[in-house]
Amino acid sequence: MAEGSVYVERTLALIKPDAVHHLDEIEDIILQARLCVLQKRQLQLSPEQCSDFYAEQYGKLFFPSLTAFMSSGPIIALVLARDQAIAVWKALMGPVNSIKARETHPNCLRARYGTSDLRNAVHGSDNYYAAEREIKFLFPDSVMEPIPHGVAGKDYLNRYVNSALLSGLTELCKRKPADPYTWLADWLMNNNPNKPKINISGTCQ
Repeated sequence: MAEGSVYVERTLALIKPDAVHHLDEIEDIILQARLCVLQKRQLQLSPEQCSDFYAEQYGKLFFPSLTAFMSSGPIIALVLARDQAIAVWKALMGPVNSIKARETHPNCLRARYGTSDLRNAVHGSDNYYAAEREIKFLFPDSVMEPIPHGVAGKDYLNRYVNSALLSGLTELCKRKPADPYTWLADWLMNNNPNKPKINISGTCQ
């Protein structure tokens, strides 16, 4: 790792066709786990794209059912980030089989929103190399690079963060909400000048 940078792990999360209507609930759980949503897009994959995405599963008995299901409707793809993002997201998802997950991990996402080992609501990258490949597959313009700190970090904060934070704190002092932490977090989410624009047709600007 280069001097003057710090590594924040990234992972890919998919909300599968059977759980897209639970997007808001799942995104709330993601944010509560201190996972940052760096990129998000809604799209529908073709069977051929699903085959390429799940190429490592090729030849297994469930492969045709998997690609048919994953191409049956829209999905939501998200790039998540924080320290140990891969492990944190895997823990939130829970065991692959949703029926068994209800017995062993009843609060996990697959227990709450999935119905079987195939229709299990969500997908996550297995490891760093899988995350890198999957993010590039669904977000080809994504740049995997360290986050700056030190002098470079201060410059980044001055350029992209401080003005928005100052505006949020000023508004906080004016409104004096009962829960200032949650209010400020919501304000920053809604007024982030660097927030990506989501195009429902399937592109992320």
